[in-house]
Amino acid sequence: MIKLVATDIDGTILALDREFTDGVKECIRKLSDNGIKVVLVTGRMNAAAQLIAKKLNLDTPLVSYQGGLIKEGEHTLYEQYLTEEQASKILKWAKEINIHVNFYNNDILYSESDNEEIKRYASSQNISYVVKSLDTIKKDKVNKILAINYNAPEEIDRYEEELPKIFPELYIVKSSPYFLEFSNKQASKYCAVKFLQKYWGLQDNEILTIGDQNNDIALLEAGGVKVAMGNATDKLKNVADYVTDTVYNDGFVKAIEKFCPQL
Repeated sequence: MIKLVATDIDGTILALDREFTDGVKECIRKLSDNGIKVVLVTGRMNAAAQLIAKKLNLDTPLVSYQGGLIKEGEHTLYEQYLTEEQASKILKWAKEINIHVNFYNNDILYSESDNEEIKRYASSQNISYVVKSLDTIKKDKVNKILAINYNAPEEIDRYEEELPKIFPELYIVKSSPYFLEFSNKQASKYCAVKFLQKYWGLQDNEILTIGDQNNDIALLEAGGVKVAMGNATDKLKNVADYVTDTVYNDGFVKAIEKFCPQL
């Protein structure tokens, strides 16, 4: 029987530029009312994930930064940062190829300039940011660095293939067609779910994981029941045990109805 549903947010329970459907909200309420833990596992910063949890009335631990931070309320359960040297190497690479990066330090979002990329990103997630020279920021708690290219997503695909060879010490993953994320090797959705599995003493077959993008491969691999959304990447579908409907047709709800028929 499923005791934990570990779900991605964007493209899984929330469609781009939309609100949560009544079906998703009711499904999550039923899961919680029946003692099944629902945990949001996202690449978003913790501050942004908290807004989502509040909308869904969830008080379970929040997994943010691809697994780099797990917080239960104000209490930190798990955290993994980039080192100052790693962060500086990534920033040097970004400057050389002239790609925009979001820089997250101590759960604050920084941008080198107030450009269209940061405005579009911050607006989509309803979060604030600080414009500041990244060279001047103290890099003591770098949660992750996010490279963004809205105009040429094929470049993101190329970087996802090439950069792990250049930065083998990092966890590098595409989280949307436009986003490439850099974080600590132990800051993956797999590591986060396995931490929570041990924390709660769960078996593999008691965990359902569900997502839609390549960064959710790590998420699915941590679950006993692996579900890909109908709108998922082909790479993710190849990892899944089951492919549900799309986010636009409440695929999350349909997957829960299939694997948690007791609700």
